[in-house]
Amino acid sequence: MKEDTPSNEETKIPDEPVKILLAEDDKDDQELFQEALDKSEIPSELTVVDNGKDLIDTLKDPNEPNPDIIFMDINMPEKNGKEALAEIKADDTLKDIPAIILSTSKNEKDINETYEAGANLYVHKPSTFESFILLLKKVFSLKWAGALLKPLKKRFVLSEKNIQE
Repeated sequence: MKEDTPSNEETKIPDEPVKILLAEDDKDDQELFQEALDKSEIPSELTVVDNGKDLIDTLKDPNEPNPDIIFMDINMPEKNGKEALAEIKADDTLKDIPAIILSTSKNEKDINETYEAGANLYVHKPSTFESFILLLKKVFSLKWAGALLKPLKKRFVLSEKNIQE
């Protein structure tokens, strides 16, 4: 899969807090995400769930506001990321929420299946804390937020290789 990047124009980080829902079963990755988010200075409200089933339950809970964006791992217990993603995109009340796959998998099959299920972006989990911060800033810039609301013309994988382009 070719790793292209949409526009590399500099854009401003949103001023309003971004409501983020993270579905990640690994506690260390949950903590890393939270720390990188804090360090990035992106105004945000983070909700964390441990698996795909809890992700769907949270999204369908009438007492919980819908997030502005969802980050999810592929390999989770109870319901994996691909299954949860397909369920989200099949629901008229949830399908327009940008869903970002955050995974260590570089497997073409995983990448293709998540895009076919409706992923807005596929991101390889960075190996360094600094790269994680850069990744979050890139995803949350206003330009990216607008780009994530519509399907990309070609499948794109954001990774440490192209994060600074």
